[in-house]
Amino acid sequence: MIYHLLYSLHDYYSFFNVFRYITLRTVYAVITAMVLCLLIGPYMIELLKKYQIGQFVRNDGPASHLTKTGTPTMGGVLIIIIVVLATLSWADLSNIYVWLVLAVLIGFGLIGFTDDYLKVVRKKSAGLRGKYKFTLQIAVATLVAIALYYLPAYSTTLSVPFFKNFNPDLGWFYIPFVIIIIVGASNAVNLTDGLDGLAIGPVIVVTLVYTIITYVAGHAKLADYLLIPFINGSGELAILCGAVFGAGLGFLWFNTYPASVFMGDVGSLPLGALLGTVAVIAKHELLLVIVGGIFVVETVSVIFQVASYKLHGKRVFLMAPLHHHYELKGWQEPKIIVRFWIIAIILGLLALSTLKLR
Repeated sequence: MIYHLLYSLHDYYSFFNVFRYITLRTVYAVITAMVLCLLIGPYMIELLKKYQIGQFVRNDGPASHLTKTGTPTMGGVLIIIIVVLATLSWADLSNIYVWLVLAVLIGFGLIGFTDDYLKVVRKKSAGLRGKYKFTLQIAVATLVAIALYYLPAYSTTLSVPFFKNFNPDLGWFYIPFVIIIIVGASNAVNLTDGLDGLAIGPVIVVTLVYTIITYVAGHAKLADYLLIPFINGSGELAILCGAVFGAGLGFLWFNTYPASVFMGDVGSLPLGALLGTVAVIAKHELLLVIVGGIFVVETVSVIFQVASYKLHGKRVFLMAPLHHHYELKGWQEPKIIVRFWIIAIILGLLALSTLKLR
């Protein structure tokens, strides 16, 4: 809205022509989101405390987590609101991709909100039953997948990291493929959200990487130079990613160890789905496996743990997801968090290198 207002003045004052540049608006989206989060965050935390919306900690986890009982949760509501406001302020609202990603953010946010509400407010420890949660996730992802499939200018070809001439066309199979990416990314971030700041750190890294990728993919000359698919209009997603980046930094201010607030499912589920959707639109779906390697490893650790126990009656890890394994091995929580962040940064740099290494 701010963008449309200011840019409309360029016919009268040439200075306002600068607001047509995506890079400038991305920077302002980052600043807007971060400042709003830092300003509103304390009031949000106090509101959560007032209504006793505190974290429920299961007694079958690491004993150190029992001290987190009652810490305000559902802070993801703050992230969603701020990302939406910053995006609406600085993005081109005529861009279909922006609305699709916002729809995913809000849709998965409502699913996470329902789950958290049942667990925290209604005191139902199981929250939203798994089959209902999964069905709703698939439903939202399916709508987005179908919308992308039928967009006239959109392609169903797949971009494979490190290969410049290998771009298989998935055809109609692209729809289930997109669903898997979005739902998988959503639940992967959700599984990672188990320690103070553990999930939001890699989310910030992944978002920064895709801020760069969406901008490049939406720039015809840069896309041609780097031999990546040109997606007309995807550059506007850099602004949305910038809003997530700024909101993530602001939220981390309160979520860093020891956390003053947790994001809850209302934060982790939509953030993961958003990353998956952005990766799909930018035609760098498979790259998400690399840049989001932390989320992948956490998810795989759960799969291995469950499969091993059901097949052999033995556990691969002391506890899954993986970060709990290291907790039970005696690692201090801050050490686990920072080391996972370091790995996420390295994976982010590796992912960016694939833009040139083809």
